[in-house]
Amino acid sequence: MSGLTYAGRTLIFRVDNGVVFRISYSADGATLHYETLEGPAKGAQETVALHAAELGPGNFMLGWVEKSGMSITHVMNLTARTVHAFWTYQDGGSRVAELHTGTLEPA
Repeated sequence: MSGLTYAGRTLIFRVDNGVVFRISYSADGATLHYETLEGPAKGAQETVALHAAELGPGNFMLGWVEKSGMSITHVMNLTARTVHAFWTYQDGGSRVAELHTGTLEPA
């Protein structure tokens, strides 16, 4: 693993749809805790098990599943402080998929 990592850090993730999250990663990188700071689900928070792979120095693919059944994948570039996010969730009788981009900043 490179020296530039997400483990043990807390970051603000600003999504292109106006939602803002505070994301805190455990020191071992195995879990994350998120809190929604802005958007329709403001105040929502959860700690989830994290699946991660380093794609290259400072570049990570992270994935998790929330209690609601929402599945999330982030591709983070910590050097450029950018995220490409893909998430899916149940809405009525069908599964909805969304692709988003966003920026990261220290919390």
